[in-house]
Amino acid sequence: MALWRELRRSGAIPLGQAVWAVPDLPAVRPLLQRVTDIADTANGTLLLLSAQGFADADVARLEQLYAAARQEEWTEFAADCGKYLAELAKEERLGKYTLGELEEEEQSLDRLRRWYRELRSRDLLGIPATTDSATALKLCEERFEAYADHVYAVLSTPPMSLELAERWMSGKEGAGQ
Repeated sequence: MALWRELRRSGAIPLGQAVWAVPDLPAVRPLLQRVTDIADTANGTLLLLSAQGFADADVARLEQLYAAARQEEWTEFAADCGKYLAELAKEERLGKYTLGELEEEEQSLDRLRRWYRELRSRDLLGIPATTDSATALKLCEERFEAYADHVYAVLSTPPMSLELAERWMSGKEGAGQ
């Protein structure tokens, strides 16, 4: 199970029952050593092969499978960024400017940042969705900063006294007549 999790976490693509593929790049060498160590620790066996497609179409198909797996992950990430932005917009609309809400939104942003780093670390071919996702994360960070500014502004404004509020309200009612 540990071996399977390590392969999934690394971005390896399953080709069949217990057969996985990763790009033949120097950045993959540490992964190969980790999975070998995991198999050895479990007294299991592992067969690592260096392979390439038989024909150019096979090479292209492997690259397409790997890119499609990364695209699916980036699409999910972008959807979560959209949900995050919608949540911030909702809190702004409701005027929910509390430290508790700010902390919750910051934790959600931190989760997006961790996820981005994780996805980025396994996107070894650098598909275009990587750039789009970096832009989406940047937008989330900017919107969070704006929301945080609003929270701090609201919290730093002294509350209106009851007497002042009543005078203000009576003045508004008189002005409307």
